[in-house]
Amino acid sequence: MIAANRPRLSMLAHSGSARHSLLSSLLSLSVVATALGLIYSSHLCREYYAELQRIETSRWQLEEEYSRLMLEHGTLASPHRVQRLASGDLGMSAPTMDQRRVVLP
Repeated sequence: MIAANRPRLSMLAHSGSARHSLLSSLLSLSVVATALGLIYSSHLCREYYAELQRIETSRWQLEEEYSRLMLEHGTLASPHRVQRLASGDLGMSAPTMDQRRVVLP
């Protein structure tokens, strides 16, 4: 009876070794998969940060251009400039009382 149990113990010992090997392989595979995921995540983070820098640079340039255009608009639309262009280049003047007409609906 003892002899009959020995092969069985041997199979259990061998089976435990196989389980240990399988578990070790699965853990190694999960460590490698996690490392690859971390590398990919870091890569995406760097790409997104570079994209953010490009967008912020573009926003800064657009704000600078907007400020310049607002200054130019203020200069071109100033009342003194409009008055000077109207009277000088276009020959316009304010109407006198005789030139004014009242139109009723």
